[in-house]
Amino acid sequence: MSEFSHIDADGNAVMVDVSGKMDTVRKAIARGKVILNEKTFSMLQKQALPKGDAFAAAKLAGIMGAKETHRLIPLCHPLALSYVDVRFAVDEKNLTIEVEAEARTTGKTGVEMEALIAVQIAAATIYDMCKAVQKDVIISDCRLVYKEGGKSGVFRAE
Repeated sequence: MSEFSHIDADGNAVMVDVSGKMDTVRKAIARGKVILNEKTFSMLQKQALPKGDAFAAAKLAGIMGAKETHRLIPLCHPLALSYVDVRFAVDEKNLTIEVEAEARTTGKTGVEMEALIAVQIAAATIYDMCKAVQKDVIISDCRLVYKEGGKSGVFRAE
């Protein structure tokens, strides 16, 4: 089992030792979707939801989530993030909000998990802001779309 980086020879979970790795600039971008019904989508755009501005709350929540990733995912290293942003693209035709998060650091390990957690926390916050109007909000398609830095180099999703 020792061929897996997070499992030792006895099958126990371990945090990867990155102490021998060189610091490099790391960047990751993740995306996900929030699908709403027509009424909720309209209220969101007009900032007329009962709880207020969903985009402002979701942006801050996503950034905070990225900063807390090591507390949520047991074997993640705590990182000194140099940049986190959460952006939203509104698709009126499909009643969809695309959530995109970008995380950057200079360090020994990547920021993919931080970008993924930022998207998921931002999407969950949009759900929370909308749930008084719509209970069946759909959160979907969260995935890594880009990463750079480290020995594996650049990854770009198709």
